[in-house]
Amino acid sequence: MPRTGQPAIRHVAAVQRAVAVLDALAEGDEDGAAGGALGTNEIARRTGINASTVSRLLATLADAGLVEHVAGSGRYRLGVRLLQLGNAVLAQLDLREIARPQLAALTEATGETSTLSAPGEREAITVDYVQSPSFVRSVAQIGRPSIAHATAVGKVFLAWGGRLPEGPLIEFTARTIVDRERLAAEIEQVRARGYARATGEREVEVSAIAAPVFEARGELVAILGVQGPSARFDEQAMQAALPQLRDRAAAISSALGFGETSTSEEGR
Repeated sequence: MPRTGQPAIRHVAAVQRAVAVLDALAEGDEDGAAGGALGTNEIARRTGINASTVSRLLATLADAGLVEHVAGSGRYRLGVRLLQLGNAVLAQLDLREIARPQLAALTEATGETSTLSAPGEREAITVDYVQSPSFVRSVAQIGRPSIAHATAVGKVFLAWGGRLPEGPLIEFTARTIVDRERLAAEIEQVRARGYARATGEREVEVSAIAAPVFEARGELVAILGVQGPSARFDEQAMQAALPQLRDRAAAISSALGFGETSTSEEGR
């Protein structure tokens, strides 16, 4: 048979039944059924598979570590090998590969430069970007740090676990927030509304908005941003770009295994 590079269209019934059993156990965990464990007859009822077949499937899955037999109750629950397999999948995901289509779509929708940054020890670092097609544009650079107290990306970094360096905060422009109490209040607002903004705080003529990207455990793994010249990317343009930014950030989070579709309520 010639190879097409596409998955086969004929499925193995036994594997489909095994997946149905795993799905039933996962749903049982969501329902809070006996600590997530289900008996053979309950699984048979939920899947429509006869009990004797379910029993054999469970024995096979337990032998592989995909389900676990609870000796005290005779029930079954999902096994730790599924967690190991899930972690292996996450380890193979390339953040930039996943985010690239969202970056391109964000720039196409807004007309401005979109950036992807990864949180570091003291600041977030640009790891990818899509440049605005406009002749006058905000220029991004791979490896450029986003100053934590003076950029939208930096404020997201601080809102979800980042820390400021010791000592006085550098005043880049007249709009830079250098008072720590005022900055703390702003970061609290960022956390509450789910995004950050900065207008002329690091560079006089640059405005930006940014939103968090979360991985499966809910930890900040990246920051998605949009930036442009303040004369064009003004208050109205930033507000118009917000839905796109937040939708794209949520899409990347979802692809990384994060279960929520929104990080917070809408707000300004």
